[in-house]
Amino acid sequence: MKRRDLIKQFAATSAALALPALAAEQRIVLGQSAAATGPAAQLGIQMNKGARVYFDQVNANGGINGQQIDIRMLDDGYEPDRCKANTERLIKDEVFALFGYVGTPTSLAALPLVNEAHIPFFGPFTGAEALRDPFSKTVFHVRASYFDETALIVKQLTQLGLDRIAVFYQNDAYGKAGLEGVNRALKRINLAPIGLGTVERNTVNVAQAVKDIVPQMPQAIVQIGAYKGCAAFIREARRAGYGGTFYNVSFVGTQALADELGKDGNGVVISQVMPYPFSTVLPLSREYIDAVHRAGGDATANYSSMEGYVAAKVFAEGLRRAGRNPSREALVSGLESINLMNLGGFNVSFGAHDHVASSFVDLSMLTGDGKVRN
Repeated sequence: MKRRDLIKQFAATSAALALPALAAEQRIVLGQSAAATGPAAQLGIQMNKGARVYFDQVNANGGINGQQIDIRMLDDGYEPDRCKANTERLIKDEVFALFGYVGTPTSLAALPLVNEAHIPFFGPFTGAEALRDPFSKTVFHVRASYFDETALIVKQLTQLGLDRIAVFYQNDAYGKAGLEGVNRALKRINLAPIGLGTVERNTVNVAQAVKDIVPQMPQAIVQIGAYKGCAAFIREARRAGYGGTFYNVSFVGTQALADELGKDGNGVVISQVMPYPFSTVLPLSREYIDAVHRAGGDATANYSSMEGYVAAKVFAEGLRRAGRNPSREALVSGLESINLMNLGGFNVSFGAHDHVASSFVDLSMLTGDGKVRN
């Protein structure tokens, strides 16, 4: 082979080998720890799917400032120790930011690592106050808090004349955060829960909770748990003769709870921190539904998926404002510059000392045919 041909071949080979490195430089990799298996799997799966629907759409249109966005999801089974290990791994692998973590106990396990590494931690699927106070410069929330949700639930109940209220809660940081919210809201009107019952995370052992709550004859039971445990409690409480109303906070996983209960879900109320994802009335909901339809496959419209979609949309705007070749510090500044941004009927706003984008809360109800009514 002539020397000239060898040089050409070497140049071509070198260029080919350089392409993956170049592609890597043009990608923003986000790390996500969430349940993909176990009794809370649908929460992580749907949050991830919704985010991917948005990011895939952005990537197909050239990305953000020419950069593609990838999510690297690691399964933690909704267990704090696994989430901590996942977070250590993602930080070691130098992902650009952490995105869409699912759950209070898991997110709290990651928080010390986040603060130590000064890595952006964006849009966790939790409304716990312990992740919001004390304030952290790199932690950003899209959703309203559990205090916001439980305040609306208690307001609704008392306006209906229901003041004998019990609480069924998951025995961990999430459940206790929700319980604190109910207690705070009731205390303002000189009331307190008339009964309490617990379930352990990732279990459906609710027999004792039913014995602790149902004999107290509450008019309503507020549930702070994930869909399988809450569904088990609803069924067992009704078998024990309970005829009152069940209220849940958004983290329960609305569609997953509806699927678990079927016709037994009729009348169960759930507070929501995202707009109704099954109607095209709001521009944001219409955009989301269209994006899900275009995505095809197993993507479906539901509240958990919509939360992932909205979180991805807000994150992308912050990244856009961070400019080309953004640093983590530029991302934080870009996010903090988002002020009174209307996403299409859903407003978000951050600031230098305010990293909670929304306080929107609404109520929905399950129907006997497995649907969700606004």
